[in-house]
Amino acid sequence: MNCLQLLRQHYGEGEGYALYRMLMEERFGLSHTDILLGKDKEIPEESQASLEKITARLLENEPLQYILGYEHFFGHKFAVESGVLIPRRETELLVHHALEKAQEMNAAGQPKILDIGTGSGCIAVSMALVGCEVTAMDVSRKALDIASRNAQKLGAQVIFVQDNILQPSLCMNRWDVIVSNPPYVCLHEMESMNKNVLEYEPVEALFVPDYNPLIFYKAIASYALSHLNLGGWLCLEINEAYPDEMGSLLSSFGFQDVQIMQDQYDKKRFAFAHI
Repeated sequence: MNCLQLLRQHYGEGEGYALYRMLMEERFGLSHTDILLGKDKEIPEESQASLEKITARLLENEPLQYILGYEHFFGHKFAVESGVLIPRRETELLVHHALEKAQEMNAAGQPKILDIGTGSGCIAVSMALVGCEVTAMDVSRKALDIASRNAQKLGAQVIFVQDNILQPSLCMNRWDVIVSNPPYVCLHEMESMNKNVLEYEPVEALFVPDYNPLIFYKAIASYALSHLNLGGWLCLEINEAYPDEMGSLLSSFGFQDVQIMQDQYDKKRFAFAHI
């Protein structure tokens, strides 16, 4: 049984082929058309061992992005490994909207951005590369090391700070935009999640307790009140199950013009508000 058959058998027809197509393109330089023409059957013998090893890891549910060591995000290639979440396509929209808010705030100058829970640094670095002055915060030293390497590799100037937003250090800085994609998946949602997420991606960057699903948003909103410039925007990726609760939370903190927006999959995925 060949690699494609094994992946389809393990992951299902659609997801199995999507993984195979990504693997062929990223590791062996073969396009979808090349696969249809059967060129994937002509992979040199010296590359077959690599293909077999990668397939074996995929059959153990390891994410292909961790195997390859990178993921594409906002037009750049970000290094990823098990200590950080794999960047998602919907988060690119968060960056897009946050940049629009930043431009509104500081049209003539260099917008100041704080990224809370930076992970791989994909948000912070992407915003720095288009001219923002960015500070990135994370509680994880490993995540900050990975994010710092990504910033250096891509030529982005980012200030990295190790801090815990649930118990933040005293800081007098203020920003035009605070952006965050914090942990928001409730524990009861685990049963519907794929094994490649549950078994490999960092649980501390994913999950929140069922009894307090907005724990990080409460902390971020409180922090933002004293660390945003007047009129500054809070830009958040949220759990699609709690859009109304997020809107009410932000309003209760005194934020104005609260907006809940959908992602490209028509899920209520983002919350925006300003002070």
